Amino acid sequence: MKKQRAFLKWAGGKYSLVEDIQRHLPPAKKLIEPFVGAGSVFLNTEYEHYLLADINPDLINLYNILKSSPETFIEDARKLFQPEFNKKEAYLELRAEFNGTDDPYRRSLLFLYMNRHGFNGLCRYNQKGGFNVPFGSYKKPYFPEQEMLFFAEKAKKATFVCEGYAQTFARARKGSVIYCDPPYAPLSNTANFTSYAGNGFSLDDQAALADQAERTATERGIPVLISNHDTTLTRRLYHGADLNVVKVKRTISRNGAGRNKVDELMALFHAKEETTPESD
Repeated sequence: MKKQRAFLKWAGGKYSLVEDIQRHLPPAKKLIEPFVGAGSVFLNTEYEHYLLADINPDLINLYNILKSSPETFIEDARKLFQPEFNKKEAYLELRAEFNGTDDPYRRSLLFLYMNRHGFNGLCRYNQKGGFNVPFGSYKKPYFPEQEMLFFAEKAKKATFVCEGYAQTFARARKGSVIYCDPPYAPLSNTANFTSYAGNGFSLDDQAALADQAERTATERGIPVLISNHDTTLTRRLYHGADLNVVKVKRTISRNGAGRNKVDELMALFHAKEETTPESD
């Protein structure tokens, strides 16, 4: 089966790890993703149903609009991928329009436009909630028409919700499997902690997620797979899970800049079979 690319660029996207994730996901009728991001796992798995969540309302609005009216949305989006909009002034003008409008449809079009025209496909907001990624200066930004059509077709099996991971966990029922791709834990205690906390996912959140995953598997019989950096911290957090290391291809470069890739950890919390309590 041909691997499907997401139509959005996404930091930490799982396209390159899809096969490893597929291997570790237990069979189920429904896949639940509390951190759906660009959706590479959704696009490259075969479940009957999907519940896909994210705390970014712009992302979820875009998915729901693309799901309900793909042809119209793609035609309207195409207009923003003309050369006259691939200029810094035009980008800053459209970014300002995005930050000033509450219209979900217009915001979705501009969100896609900025994802492809902004620097490195980053998705970043300032403290007032304004999108603040600078212009990317690409020769000819790619218009992901085929990827959007594939996504919209597959989305017929999916429900998209904007909420925090705890609410998504609460919706899970037996017969589902949960895959979590949280913002990754810092690689060292000296990693710039303030920028790390800026994504709203602290070390306390990492611990709370691990705790919720373990409880969901043991008390509710729903397996949970989490991916993260392989560090002392994550190994400690996921001590109750089956741990598998995915070797990340290392590029050895003379200046050492390419050496900072770290292995990925796949932590699977197995669903515990309900057992009858033994009598003392």
